[in-house]
Amino acid sequence: MKKFPLADTAITALAPVIWGSTYIVATEILPAGRPFTAAAVRALPAGLLLVLFAGRMLARHLWWRVAVLAALNIGAFQALLFVAAYRLPGGLAAVLGAIQPIVIMGLAWGWDGRRPQWAALGAAAVGVAGMGALLLSPSARWDALGVAAALAGALSMAVGTWLARRWKTGLPVVELAGWQLLLGGLMLTPLALLADPPLPASLATSEVLGYAYLTFVGALVAYLLWFRGLSKLSPVAVSSLGLLSPATAVVLGWILLGQKLGDTAMVGLAVVLGSVLTLQLKLQEAK
Repeated sequence: MKKFPLADTAITALAPVIWGSTYIVATEILPAGRPFTAAAVRALPAGLLLVLFAGRMLARHLWWRVAVLAALNIGAFQALLFVAAYRLPGGLAAVLGAIQPIVIMGLAWGWDGRRPQWAALGAAAVGVAGMGALLLSPSARWDALGVAAALAGALSMAVGTWLARRWKTGLPVVELAGWQLLLGGLMLTPLALLADPPLPASLATSEVLGYAYLTFVGALVAYLLWFRGLSKLSPVAVSSLGLLSPATAVVLGWILLGQKLGDTAMVGLAVVLGSVLTLQLKLQEAK
């Protein structure tokens, strides 16, 4: 058995932990009712900074592939993520993202003929069940559009994560993340201008800081870590770390908003963490 890539796994895990804070920032700090504006502000400036830092244009043959990845990983995913975050309470939207590892295993099996390990598939399913125990309660409010957006966003990110590793563009991490964020942000900007009400003429300091956090931490730092992880770990291993996002959202709600965690939720949290660890170990054994 190969040595477990602890450092790469831990560094990659920081990305979904950061993304887990998106929900509390969106619902508690940002101006209400502007999901596409939040998505565009998150992606576009970060992408522009990374592309300028890289200082190089994309090769012609890579444009269409990077554009597809940008649409899946940034454009569609970010738009749907914020629709779900605004319409579902707390970190509830994130539970539906737990299907990503299962989707990627299905893609690898259906397209590449790589049959998943039953242990890994079982661990992913247990992780989804743990998410349910962690976030669902009899008092939870389900909004049909929010649920649909969360599921569609998870599917979009899963396909984008799988393709990003499968296509092997050969781009350095900074360029791969930067061009996806830039192109995705450009896709989101017209949607924000057409669908969202305009921002107030004067934003509160907290709102400015909230948008800045989404740009510099939630996009620039987090996507660098995510795509770095994809260059070193399997897509399923990386996507399984996404289970840490809703876990983080719940813990932040507990710490910052006083949202109580019952016994069932605590068990769910333990199950989620155990599922992530099991998936990482089983996938490493399979290499």
